[in-house]
Amino acid sequence: MMDVEQGTNTFLIRPSYEHRFRVPVVKECIKEILKEQLSGAKYDPEETPSLTRTLAEAIKNRVKGLDLERYKLVVQVLIAEQRGQGVKMMSRCFWDSDTDRCAKEVYIN
Repeated sequence: MMDVEQGTNTFLIRPSYEHRFRVPVVKECIKEILKEQLSGAKYDPEETPSLTRTLAEAIKNRVKGLDLERYKLVVQVLIAEQRGQGVKMMSRCFWDSDTDRCAKEVYIN
C-alpha cells in the first residue's frame, strides 16, 4: 500500500512486535490440544489418518486465535505406535531468522 499524501510505502512485510510468534504460548496450546484429544487413546492404524487431520486443524485454529498477523502457519502431526524403533523426520523451508519461529511438542501415552 502507498500512502498517497506522503508518497511512502506503508505496507508491512514483517509482523509488529506485539504480534510476534510467541513460542511458549503456542507450545502450551499444542500441549493442551494433545492432552485433550489423546488422553487415554489407543493406537489404531485405521483411525490415525483422520486423527492426524483433526489434530492439525485443531492446533491451527487455536494458534490462529492468538492473533499472530503476517504468519503462515504450518502444522505437522505425526502419530506412530511406540515399539522401540526410532523416527527421523525432515522438512525444508525458507526461514527468516528474525521473525520465523518453531514450536513443537511430544505426547506419549
